[in-house]
Amino acid sequence: MATSALEKTLSQLQSTPPPSPQRISSLLTTAKKHLLHLSALLPSPTTPPPLLHLARQTLETGALLSIRLQDPDAFTRYFQQLLPFYELPSSSYQPADNGQRSKVTGLYLLLLLTRGDYAGFHTVLEGLEVEMKGGLEADRYIGYPVKLERWLMEGSYDRVWGATKKEGVPSEEFAVFSEVLINTIRGEIASCSEKAYPSLPIANAKNLLFLDSEGSVVDFAHIRGWVVKDGRIYFPLQQGEDVRNEKEILVASGQVIENTIGYARELETIV
Repeated sequence: MATSALEKTLSQLQSTPPPSPQRISSLLTTAKKHLLHLSALLPSPTTPPPLLHLARQTLETGALLSIRLQDPDAFTRYFQQLLPFYELPSSSYQPADNGQRSKVTGLYLLLLLTRGDYAGFHTVLEGLEVEMKGGLEADRYIGYPVKLERWLMEGSYDRVWGATKKEGVPSEEFAVFSEVLINTIRGEIASCSEKAYPSLPIANAKNLLFLDSEGSVVDFAHIRGWVVKDGRIYFPLQQGEDVRNEKEILVASGQVIENTIGYARELETIV
């Protein structure tokens, strides 16, 4: 009876269209109660394979729905609960399970990137490399954060930005964290720009910061405390600097700004 109740709850969670956010939260709570009643929240040698499969499906569904609810902390808890299941021999599961594991793990790697937790990112990656014997980039879901991390280290923000567009995202769930990552990158570029330039034309800043319009640039500038005047943005850290120092400031700017400005110029040429 308890197994049937869990199957029914899982079916409701996986329905199309999905339930409302409030209903999802309620159903996830019910599903966890069923797992507790079945002693299936943690796998054990005595857990029947069908129940093992059902428990893992339930936790993976909870993880993916937590992202749709934009609750990264809940997603992290589900991922931690899934780790003991993922450590079991693959023979314990149906072949279709591997795809969900790949998606959930890839999402966790992307979440670590958005938080700047590169140590945690590489710890998870090292375990995957041993298990999968290389070829991580060939995996649709795991390869996505792996490529993003490499481009971030190279300062190739234009590639990261391009990969977060709809056609470059592996699934709808990845789009949530991808947008967070772009906002993080935008903040890093803004910090570099403040140190590298006395001012910038708004049109250049739009491409540099990967914003959709000049109005968005003005809004972003106000949030950062920048001064907008006569079609230019003036960075507070550089106000009052002699114009003769501008060349020295540009030369001192980092490779990240050089790469990104180059990309902005390419966009202007295309337009």
